[in-house]
Amino acid sequence: MYSSARRNNAYESGSGRDGYFIIRVDSEACELVADWYTNSINEQGLACDPATGEVISCKSGAARLPTRVWRGRTAKALSVAILERDHGFQPLTHLEHANYLGRELQRAEFALATGVPYVQD
Repeated sequence: MYSSARRNNAYESGSGRDGYFIIRVDSEACELVADWYTNSINEQGLACDPATGEVISCKSGAARLPTRVWRGRTAKALSVAILERDHGFQPLTHLEHANYLGRELQRAEFALATGVPYVQD
């Protein structure tokens, strides 16, 4: 099962100026997965690939590889891995982002435990 993100604004998507998370459930491995994608914001407020400076289009269909991937069996284990164990790299720069991530990881854990589909808010 794979989750998709509905991107309304930076708060709701768990994103910041430096990047965003895509949360998904790996039912076969019985794990939650948090993929971190970096981006930068240009003068017009559009998300850009930091390597090329090109605007990231939602319609292009081009696959991007995550900058970092964390895996865990529970929301707690995954959040500890992201926030406490990865010294020197901190993807969350605002408390709102940490709050959003915690809510989404709890929802994903529930989906994994019950077998219901998970779709990231």
